[in-house]
Amino acid sequence: MGMFTVSDFNSFDDLLMDQLRNLYDAEHRLTDALPKMAAAAVTRGLKEAFLSHLEQTKNHVRRLESAFAALGKNPERGTCQAMKGLISDGSHVIEAKGDSQVRDAALIAAAQCVEHYEMAAYGSARAFAKQLNLADVAALLQQTLDEERAADQKLTGLAETEINYPAAKRSVARV
Repeated sequence: MGMFTVSDFNSFDDLLMDQLRNLYDAEHRLTDALPKMAAAAVTRGLKEAFLSHLEQTKNHVRRLESAFAALGKNPERGTCQAMKGLISDGSHVIEAKGDSQVRDAALIAAAQCVEHYEMAAYGSARAFAKQLNLADVAALLQQTLDEERAADQKLTGLAETEINYPAAKRSVARV
């Protein structure tokens, strides 16, 4: 998660700030990765989902900037090792050859790994903000957490209704 990269955690404030810095870095990295994922997708609904989430991700960056401002801090990026790894895995899928429908299924799997990481990270940051009685920051983080859950559900829907069955059926036909 990259959460324990600071040399000292002397307070819950330190913990929250570290989490916000990592999320800020993660969202910036995702802003760069999503257009590549959209370009690699062949299913129109998946392309649209990635591009829609790109716009949401830009809003997530702005929302994190608002959280920093509410705390009287300038936005600062940490290094989110988790997102670096997840994006690296996604790049592997983008560059892969083979059946385009199967690659779309792999893109969904890679994207859902990102969404699940973000849900965990935003949930933790929100819990830290709540513990510190920072209701305004917690509300900002909750809003993003809700959007991440919705994005994950949208990807699941695409996988279950448009992508996985045709990909699996074509794979079985080749065996």
